[in-house]
Amino acid sequence: MTEPRVVSLAPSATATVAALGAADLLVGVTHHCDPPADAGDAHGTDGPAPIGGWLNPDLDRVDSLDPDVVLTSDGLQADLAADCRDRGFDVAHREPATVDDAVAGFAARGADVGRHEAGERLAVDARDRLDRVADAVADRPRPTVYCEEWSDPPMAAGNWVPGAVRAAGGRYPFVDPGERSREVDLDAVAAADPDHVVVHVCGHGDRIDPETVESRDWGVDAPVHVIDDSLLNQPSPALLDGIERLAALFHPDAFSVAADHPSV
Repeated sequence: MTEPRVVSLAPSATATVAALGAADLLVGVTHHCDPPADAGDAHGTDGPAPIGGWLNPDLDRVDSLDPDVVLTSDGLQADLAADCRDRGFDVAHREPATVDDAVAGFAARGADVGRHEAGERLAVDARDRLDRVADAVADRPRPTVYCEEWSDPPMAAGNWVPGAVRAAGGRYPFVDPGERSREVDLDAVAAADPDHVVVHVCGHGDRIDPETVESRDWGVDAPVHVIDDSLLNQPSPALLDGIERLAALFHPDAFSVAADHPSV
């Protein structure tokens, strides 16, 4: 059977395909993606072709790659997915809103690229990791946590992040699980009296000076943790790394990151 030619328009899809061991199928990715060195090998390319940004890719370039499937993710790409379908592409669009959705999406992505068993294994591994964290933090006091996805204006993280905080043994009173991220009043953050502030500004990796948050005149007296945004903003296997990272921050005496997950 011929290996499918896969174009990924979403960083989370690219990361998940790589975690499936299927990066060799990728023939095109956006410049926001981070494919491994073996991407495209199944089709004899020098690597996947760059096809623009994740919200404004060059669809003519995508067409030239003759994809068997185009991967999109998130509500922000819903219109793009529709445009791709209008061009006749076979589109696999996923919109995870919670941690459970993200984990189920690993198996779905496996099916999208013809790696069903790898997808199922990845989802099972993710659930096992969540269970290990849950066991480690069970029956411990839950610190109040504020997660900031954007800083100008300040936005409290939503989607799967509230569930990630809860999975890590924290309490998140700012956005309900599955709801979109939203602008937040800093006085309201201070009134919630967070024990931890987690900063993961979208698109900035971990290149944020914590002093920019610590020095605010906002009445919050809590440690500020800057972590790579891909660990929380991306519904890929990196989210499990992020949950483990949060658990280690909130409950350092109860949870230590497993040696087989050194990326945390």
